[in-house]
Amino acid sequence: MSIDQEVSRRRTFAIISHPDAGKTTLTEKLLMYAGAIHIAGSVKARKASRHATSDWMEIEKQRGISVASSVMQMEYRDCVINLLDTPGHQDFSEDTYRVLTAVDAALMVIDAANGVEAQTLRLLEVCRARNTPIVTFVNKMDREVREPLDLLDEIERTLGMTTIPFTWPVGMGKNFHGVCDLQNNGMRVFQPGSDRVDSENEVIASFDDPQIQQRFGAGLSTAMQEIDLIKGASPTFDHAAFLAGKQTPVFFGSAINNFGVREILDALVDLAPPPESRNAIQREVQPDEKKFSGMVFKIQANMNLAHRDRIAFVRVCSGHFKRGMNLKVARNGKDIRTSTVVSFLSQRRDILEEAYPGDIIGIPNHGTLQLGDTLTEGEVLQFTGLPFFAPEIFRTVEIADPLRSKQLKLGLAQLGEEGAIQVFRPHLGNMLLLGAVGTLQFEVVAHRLQHEYGVAARIASAKYQLARWITCDDPRELQRFIEANAHRIAYDAVDAPTFLASFGAELSVAEENWPAIRFHKLREHAGLVFQSHMTA
Repeated sequence: MSIDQEVSRRRTFAIISHPDAGKTTLTEKLLMYAGAIHIAGSVKARKASRHATSDWMEIEKQRGISVASSVMQMEYRDCVINLLDTPGHQDFSEDTYRVLTAVDAALMVIDAANGVEAQTLRLLEVCRARNTPIVTFVNKMDREVREPLDLLDEIERTLGMTTIPFTWPVGMGKNFHGVCDLQNNGMRVFQPGSDRVDSENEVIASFDDPQIQQRFGAGLSTAMQEIDLIKGASPTFDHAAFLAGKQTPVFFGSAINNFGVREILDALVDLAPPPESRNAIQREVQPDEKKFSGMVFKIQANMNLAHRDRIAFVRVCSGHFKRGMNLKVARNGKDIRTSTVVSFLSQRRDILEEAYPGDIIGIPNHGTLQLGDTLTEGEVLQFTGLPFFAPEIFRTVEIADPLRSKQLKLGLAQLGEEGAIQVFRPHLGNMLLLGAVGTLQFEVVAHRLQHEYGVAARIASAKYQLARWITCDDPRELQRFIEANAHRIAYDAVDAPTFLASFGAELSVAEENWPAIRFHKLREHAGLVFQSHMTA
């Protein structure tokens, strides 16, 4: 096939939700339905031998939560689907944000009992800022949940998107009978069973038979009344509005029972966009260009503890990747080996022969690649939009055994490079400083230091409360500021200078006394590419 034909077959999306909405369960059922796996791991059985396919880290298996994004590729209806599962917990929102820059659509999972929750709202704001198309799955309809009309109203009010139901539930909880297909005027009957595949469920083509009305009783009558109300009040589905992030098709189901999965997969194939153009500082890059380009949006250390590996996750943005081809890091012109590039099914990896725009490839490396790097066949490009946020919480790290200090520095350097934590090296002194958006990140880092690097570390409180990256048009003035504030200056994983403050007033004073210095809440890359509206 040609590049443009392969591009048209790709669908790359992320699954986002609040914790415990059933996102990881739905991920597994999508994989199972598409034939990528045969047995779904039990998310709840945390001490069982099986765990969620997308949760591969030891701490994820112990706690039953996703703390790192994972990538899975599958084929369905002659389309190649790249699925990125993201952490639901807000403490890992940075990782999720960066994953959202690598996808073309998002699948939002909502717990029907809880509605739109805080983390869902935060992630949806990210999607809306990028006009990412969103498909909505309302999960757990086999439980006692909120009224579906109330849920639709809340989604519209809080997320600012018009909801277009594609299916509608008949009952809920013990009286959940299935969903009506609003596009084809039929009904898919619900039968509980986690190993049941959607296609095994009974399908009713018409509601004219009186026995159907008698069989489902008041639940069906109520559903038909609600459907009439929706059809009268809701606009018709507009694909252009969906692609612009203004409409979201809504599906109801039960992921744990594998009910509603087929509709989601079909929607992703039929509605979600194929890979589109990507913005670089130098120009706009089209996916069907002949030359390869890609962006590193995630780095993960120690996916395989036996090999102490380090994998850079690269979103292919243009061209045709072929194993062994010559690629360069646009930042410094260094060559990258591509003979061992891999594809993913969560922790399982296979040597990759070729890939196309929209695909996620893994490049093993030893620190050559950084988050935000652009890979090309030689052209100097820098893709934009991959963010790093100034941390809001700070900690120091101490070790019980000083003889393990080398392992500590190695572990923190690698964890800092992958974005699991932000590591700052003070301008004065030797004690490393850790920065994070959420406190759970520190717990994960301590756990990984212990289990992946053999370092027992104690995380202690630090005196700082905020950080700002600093830049200046005059290098001499920047150096003068650093020397005058040496006790508040540190350098991050890419040696970007950072101003640390214990109180907001300290930042205000510095801004007033040093008008030529710019203080930033966000950096994009080692080159410190900033968006002006994000600086403060």
